[in-house]
Amino acid sequence: MRAYRVGLTAAVVTAGLAAPATPVVAAEQVAAPPVSSSSTAVGHGGAVATVDATATAVGRDVLRRGGNAVDAAVAAAATLGVTEPFSAGIGGGGFFVYYDARSGRVHTIDGRESAPASTRQDTFVDPATGQPYPFGEARISGLSVGVPGTLLTWEAALRAWGTRSLAESLRPAIRVADKGFAVDATFRQQVRDNAAVFAQFAPTAQLFLPDGRAPEVGSTHRNPDLADTYRLISRRGVNAFYEGPIGADIAATVQRPPVTDTPTRPWPHPIRPGGLTTTDLARYELRFPAPTHSDYRGYDVYGMSTPSSGGTAVGEALNIMERFDLSRTPPAEALSVHLDASALAFADRNAYVGDGTHPRVLRELLSDQYAATRGEFEPGSALPKPTAPGNLAGPYGSGHPAVAATGGEEGKSTTNLTVADRWGNVVEYTLTIEQTGGNAMVVPGRGFLLNNELTDFSFVQQAGAPPDPNLPAPGKRPRSSMSPTIVLNDGKPFLAVGSPGGATIITTVLQILFNRIDRNMPLSEAVAAPRASQRNSNTPAAEPAFIADHESELVALGQPAFHSIAELGAATAIEFQDQRRLVAVAEPTRRGGGSAAVLRPAPDGPYGRLDDQTPAPPT
Repeated sequence: MRAYRVGLTAAVVTAGLAAPATPVVAAEQVAAPPVSSSSTAVGHGGAVATVDATATAVGRDVLRRGGNAVDAAVAAAATLGVTEPFSAGIGGGGFFVYYDARSGRVHTIDGRESAPASTRQDTFVDPATGQPYPFGEARISGLSVGVPGTLLTWEAALRAWGTRSLAESLRPAIRVADKGFAVDATFRQQVRDNAAVFAQFAPTAQLFLPDGRAPEVGSTHRNPDLADTYRLISRRGVNAFYEGPIGADIAATVQRPPVTDTPTRPWPHPIRPGGLTTTDLARYELRFPAPTHSDYRGYDVYGMSTPSSGGTAVGEALNIMERFDLSRTPPAEALSVHLDASALAFADRNAYVGDGTHPRVLRELLSDQYAATRGEFEPGSALPKPTAPGNLAGPYGSGHPAVAATGGEEGKSTTNLTVADRWGNVVEYTLTIEQTGGNAMVVPGRGFLLNNELTDFSFVQQAGAPPDPNLPAPGKRPRSSMSPTIVLNDGKPFLAVGSPGGATIITTVLQILFNRIDRNMPLSEAVAAPRASQRNSNTPAAEPAFIADHESELVALGQPAFHSIAELGAATAIEFQDQRRLVAVAEPTRRGGGSAAVLRPAPDGPYGRLDDQTPAPPT
């Protein structure tokens, strides 16, 4: 069995479980009641929200059988590896945030992918030209694959806080992979969008392009190879992946990409091998950093520390916003403050935050004193974009110019889930393989896609610029924007929220918090509301409805005009109300719509009434 070398402290390992470790019934023994595809559910006893009704049903069923939030989160995540294979799976990584009801503490697991030992600062520079590879060329290669951390995250979370084994947690996903699920429009469209790259690799084309075409909506998609992979892990543990035959197959795929002899169309770039080895897999270790923390209008907001920039950027933006009474500010001016705070936080994120950023830098970025230096603007007069980063104390803050937003990390792929149980434990978990479809390589015979996470590194150091904190290096983890967030009110959960969306994850989570706390929207409206994403750019993105509703007033205040984007993010969230009432919310329409469920629906309707939600406590 794999040595458990992931660095869990004794305090974390021995933290009392808020749920009793009682035996639970195997998921196959009793059929789960159907779960509605409704995006909002209100009730008691536990709740689950994901982007997929099948995964939500699995998580809800685990709770119904006595499992806790961690058990349900892992089972749902494993199922998403089957039903949402282009967004997440055991070929990728992610960030797991957990609130333990018994101790009242928030814990985090960093399961981000790490760079192989062969990685160099110029890994993404073409030696023939001296120029960085185009993104598409870097992505569709072995160079882009980081050592996956997802499977070890599941095992660590279950061992520290769960009541089920990893084998038990994989059973529902095995059943789904064997029996199959109905292809929906989103699944089909994601295959069509990737058809050209999927066709380059024999195992990928075989799995996702039967007869050379994307599967039809309503057809049944099965993945027996992934079912067998999960079975092998169930029998032999994570050793089979990190030190056994699955890992050997991963390394072989990276080093010798399984390019088909007869692609349906030629690929315009060479498909380069990478240097990930079985030694890299065997040496991978999780991290357990302290969560980021900021106080916002009396709430304690906890998020993910580096290598994610999400917790720091969301926290800094909130600290800047807190300097303004946004509940009493005219709506357009309040939105303008929110956008400016986001731009300022992104300026600092781009300049200072990466894997290995000095803790002193993170503490300063999240301090109220620093926010005071950044929040010196008026609501009625927008800041020019892009804006320069702030000056930190000591050697960290000198000479950084204003830098506009660059390409989005994690792509539109990635997925997020939110779970709460009857004991008050909460999981907010964001996991990914980066771009939709990862690096497009299915590991032969294993049924899962590999990530292209290393393309989240900066490819080159910009000439004349201060040192970039996000350059590649051996063992380093690329900067992420994933922002799983848990908000406490007087030490108890108030809200948990997260989203996919690349660098727009930060702005999506920030806007949902702004909508719920400052604009006092019910959670369902806070998630559904049209979105904008200001990442320190003079051409920020926004959804069409946001542009129609707000652009003219914001431009009049000095904000730049927006460029239109069909959708931003695909959030899930749970709010905790009086009398242990839960409101679980997933996207109503974005990315095809999500699914939320509770164990015991509120008595005033199948999903509870949405017009009597408890407002945010007064500030």
